[in-house]
Formats: sequence, C-alpha cells, structure tokens
Amino acid sequence: MRNLKAMVNGELNVAGPVLAAALTLLVDEYRLYFRPYVLGGGKPYFAGARPPLHLIATDRIGEDVVRLTYVPT
Repeated sequence: MRNLKAMVNGELNVAGPVLAAALTLLVDEYRLYFRPYVLGGGKPYFAGARPPLHLIATDRIGEDVVRLTYVPT
C-alpha cells in the first residue's frame, strides 16, 4: 500500500471499515460523510482502536449530507 500511495498523484478513496482499518497508518486525512438516516446496524468505521484525530473542517453538501474532515494528530 505504501508503494501505491507513492505512485498515485492525488487522492486515494477508501470505503468501508475493514479496508480503512488496514490503512490507518497511511491516512493523511479522513473525510466522513453523514446522512441523517437510521439504518439500525452495520460495522463501526473505526472497528479497532481509533487513531487520535483533529477536526479541521465541516461542510454541508446539498440538503442532507454533512462532511467532517479530520487529520491524524
């Protein structure tokens, strides 16, 4: 994964808690998108120990989405 990150000029998008957990040490920024819907289940995004994070931005996208941007501290 480090080689992939070095080869890509720009962003790598990761979806899902399992893959995100595997890449925690390589993440420069988390952008979490929330919609106000109750699903009643699923896996937590940070399935293991959550890395220490600092909120740097909040953005409203459209009518029903909020994006929270975090960086590791």
